[in-house]
Amino acid sequence: MSYKERITSPFWQKINSSKDAADLLFQHWDKNTIWLHESFKVVLLNNSNKVKGIYQLSKGGITGTLVDIRILFAVILKSLSVAVILTHNHPSGTLKASEADKKLTNKIKKAAELFDIKVLDHILIMPNGDYYSFADEGII
Repeated sequence: MSYKERITSPFWQKINSSKDAADLLFQHWDKNTIWLHESFKVVLLNNSNKVKGIYQLSKGGITGTLVDIRILFAVILKSLSVAVILTHNHPSGTLKASEADKKLTNKIKKAAELFDIKVLDHILIMPNGDYYSFADEGII
C-alpha cells in the first residue's frame, strides 16, 4: 500500500457534520452495487477535519463484510491521518446499527486511542442516500 495525495490540501473538503460526511460518501459510493453487497470504507481526515481520502477496506456479501483492523490501521497510519469516520452500507436499507456494528466500532475506537487517533463517527449509508450516524445517536 502506498499513499499519494492526488488533490492538494487547499482543496480538501471539510467535514462539519454527519450530513456532510454522508453526502460525500453517498456521492462516492458505486450506485450500481450499493443495494447489492456491503462495503466498509474509512474517511481519512487531517487535524482540521478535512478529507485526505476515502479508502475501501472490504467488500462483502448481502448481509456483512469482514473488517481486518490491522489493515485499517495500516491505512490510517500510512496516510498520517489524525481522525477517521468509519462507514459501511446496509443494502437492506435498515436504518439501525446491529450489535455487530456497535462491537466493531468500539473495538476500532479502543485501538485508535492507543495511536491518539479520533474516531469521529460511524455512518451507515442506505441505497437511497439516507444515513444513520453513531455520533448523532450518541453511540460513539
